[in-house]
Amino acid sequence: MTEDVETRRGTVTAEEDGRQRLEFRRSWPDPIEDVWSALTEPDRLARWIGTYDGDRAPGATGTFTMTHENEPAGDAMQIVACEPPHRLVVQWVQEQDGAGVWRIDLDLSVEDGRTVLRFVQVFPAGVDVVDFAMGWHWYLDKFDAVVTGRPQPGSWDEFTAEVGPAYGRDPGA
Repeated sequence: MTEDVETRRGTVTAEEDGRQRLEFRRSWPDPIEDVWSALTEPDRLARWIGTYDGDRAPGATGTFTMTHENEPAGDAMQIVACEPPHRLVVQWVQEQDGAGVWRIDLDLSVEDGRTVLRFVQVFPAGVDVVDFAMGWHWYLDKFDAVVTGRPQPGSWDEFTAEVGPAYGRDPGA
């Protein structure tokens, strides 16, 4: 990665109602259509996060499987919004750690000749967001590799040793 960990890390801010907003901003010199393709085309999607089987239209529901997890399992996912090549919003129920419904807003724009991805997920108040932030950081580094052709991040243990301290996690834990 050419950017340092602090530049790539997600930020968590509190909403007025106590919910926690996790946001990442990443950018590339690549055209917005290419970044959109890496975000949505099945073969490229599978290289960084997983598979989606189902209709690909707003309101459609399909099965999303995060195939890079230790125990991949398919979950029902709904496409809330899809406005190529600028906006994709998806949601699915995630029972893990009380996170509830996961809604992910992915917005692409062009700023100063670079395609910028804004990734946003809002968590309920009281949820420990750090592990989720580190997980999305890892997936977004994998996404970066698909866009740029750079190497994928290493194993989870190598990755957490590198980025854990930026999120307040002991690299040896």
